[in-house]
Amino acid sequence: MQMIFQDPAASLNPRRKVMDLIAEGLDINHMCSDAATREEAVYGILDSVGLAREHANRYQHQFSGGQKQRIGIARALVMNPDLIIADEAISALDVSIQAQVINLMKDIQRNTGVAYLFISHDLSMVKYISDRIGVLHLGHMVETGTTEEVFNFPVHPYTRSLLSAIPRPSPRVERNRVTIRYDVTEAGIDYSRGEYHAMSPDHLVLATDEEFHKWSSGLAA
Repeated sequence: MQMIFQDPAASLNPRRKVMDLIAEGLDINHMCSDAATREEAVYGILDSVGLAREHANRYQHQFSGGQKQRIGIARALVMNPDLIIADEAISALDVSIQAQVINLMKDIQRNTGVAYLFISHDLSMVKYISDRIGVLHLGHMVETGTTEEVFNFPVHPYTRSLLSAIPRPSPRVERNRVTIRYDVTEAGIDYSRGEYHAMSPDHLVLATDEEFHKWSSGLAA
């Protein structure tokens, strides 16, 4: 398991060159038998994330925000993980750079088969990158399912409130968009009393029996 952090600048040691930043995990776990093998491992992963080999001898302050995040991705990938946790990995980047980084992550996933746990508040980006979605509120997973199920058939009122807040690209649609307000205290919902109910084998909702009947009946209506 490896990690991609939210702030690419803060997660990279400014006193170390890119070669040493990326190879840190290799060094700690003694995964390279000699310096030449270490260099080739780093060069190969730089190629994979769209950076040049000469970048290995530079410091992080010499890179843009998107390039720094590519270095962070390379540092995670060089360990050949089964799972990468990406904690708000694009929130510190410009929108155009966000798209580049997300597309890079999707390309890497297709080529390596690595799984991502992608943590984000950007629901449009979550929809784009995710196969499955878990909606977390106050430390409780209130709804989980495939991307299609959660976006097209949201059951929990918190999920519905989140989806209602997504801006629409059409001014006419945006003008008529109704935002659903959700307050767990006002709603009288106690997450500790809920159990997971299945809308389908892959779509689970945290609720009491009464809440689930109410929310699912409203969805059917």
